[in-house]
Amino acid sequence: MIKKPRLTFWQIWNMSFGFLGIQFGFALQNANASSILLTFGADVHHLSWFWLVAPITGMIVQPIIGYFSDKTWNRLGRRRPYFLAGAIFTSTALILMPNAPHLATMIAPMFIGGGMLMIMDASMNISMEPFRALVADKLPEEQHSLGFSMQTLLIGIGAVIGSWLPYILGNWFGVSKVAADGFVPDNVTYSFYFGAFVLISSIIWTVTSTNEYPPEFYEQDTGEQTHEDSKFTIPKKMWQLLLVQFFSWFALFSMWVYTTPTVAEYFFGTSNPDSPEFKEASNWVGILFGIYNGVSAIIALSLPKIALRIGRKRTHAIALLIGGVSFLSFGLIPSYQLLVIPMIGIGIAWGSILAMPYAMLANSLPAKKMGIFMGLFNMSITIPQIVNGVFGGLILKYLFNGDPMLSIYMAGVFMIFGSLSTLAVNDKL
Repeated sequence: MIKKPRLTFWQIWNMSFGFLGIQFGFALQNANASSILLTFGADVHHLSWFWLVAPITGMIVQPIIGYFSDKTWNRLGRRRPYFLAGAIFTSTALILMPNAPHLATMIAPMFIGGGMLMIMDASMNISMEPFRALVADKLPEEQHSLGFSMQTLLIGIGAVIGSWLPYILGNWFGVSKVAADGFVPDNVTYSFYFGAFVLISSIIWTVTSTNEYPPEFYEQDTGEQTHEDSKFTIPKKMWQLLLVQFFSWFALFSMWVYTTPTVAEYFFGTSNPDSPEFKEASNWVGILFGIYNGVSAIIALSLPKIALRIGRKRTHAIALLIGGVSFLSFGLIPSYQLLVIPMIGIGIAWGSILAMPYAMLANSLPAKKMGIFMGLFNMSITIPQIVNGVFGGLILKYLFNGDPMLSIYMAGVFMIFGSLSTLAVNDKL
């Protein structure tokens, strides 16, 4: 019976480093896509429909990539070919998206931007799913929490830089923050260019510094498998985690879509996406998103230690509760600068969301089918976003009377539901 060897801190760092670049790209998208699409002519009530592109492409792409990465083996290995291919396509989309008005001849920039958003998400999903599977592939169970927390640390670092870069370029380096109506400011455009470079560079680092176990390894009993490889049975724990994930990611989707219009309307006094105030609000949202990602990075390596003391599910439940209360506190904040406070709590929740569900799940999955199962588990992320994308705009328009702050409150309620449902997960270290 063969046991997977423990890896050093730096080996785990190298195998996870590409996630820094992936999240750099996601951070630029999350903080700026709503503003870019509004600039291109999208209606605020239709924003959630554009954001449907991300979960739909993820739901389609990740199980397919997971299945084929389980079956792949070439000179780059099992997972690494997908890291590299996804990085190339994502970098291209990052460069093209802010330039949609320059590409428009017969098609409106709004739809070109939406198309780039789709390509970007599909490409990032090509890279992302195999990264999750690689941690489970290479690490023994006692290092799963550390492995996924390391990914959270690097995700946080990449996301902080990606979220803050437009603000830094515009306010510290004098890059223009304004543009003609229908065009993206230079500080955002140059940030997307730099994000493309960081993404592909970090992926190449992981590809060249990390090896993978050969196919023969998975023909042997690792001592960690609890399912017969010939059967395709979804573990009970995965079903239990689906509800937790639904509430968590429904809340996150609301945050990504509606934070910019909420901050613009409540703290900068505008809902006009072409106004200087709206651009300033969008830049500040980038700072806020960087803060919650930075907090997740800071707490990332503490999560395994906390989980050892109180258990993974209690750790996750407490983190989600803190995040839910933080969303509900938005309306109590008197100035945009103090929105930093709830973002700290949201960062604690985000750090746990990126690590604890995967750590709880990984050892319940068969090693030879890790990719396809991780891809299927991604549906617990994409389905709630699709539900929110379909109904979120309708809820905002007809139930919340167009008030985006109420969508943020709804996110808080759902995050608390996620906390309560975590307590029902059967998890033992």
